[in-house]
Amino acid sequence: MELWQQLLAGAIGLFVLFMFFPGIKATMEKSKNAEEKHWGTLALLAAVLVGFILLMINSVQ
Repeated sequence: MELWQQLLAGAIGLFVLFMFFPGIKATMEKSKNAEEKHWGTLALLAAVLVGFILLMINSVQ
């Protein structure tokens, strides 16, 4: 990759970070102040994701 391409990619990355940071910060505050924690849902989604990845690995072999 050329130097100008690396600099452009870095600038775009910083731009995206600054554009999304206020929304991410507000979402994190909203999550901290939430009364219910949905850990069961998170665990279920993680298990489904791991199962899907294992299925994909087994289908390739």
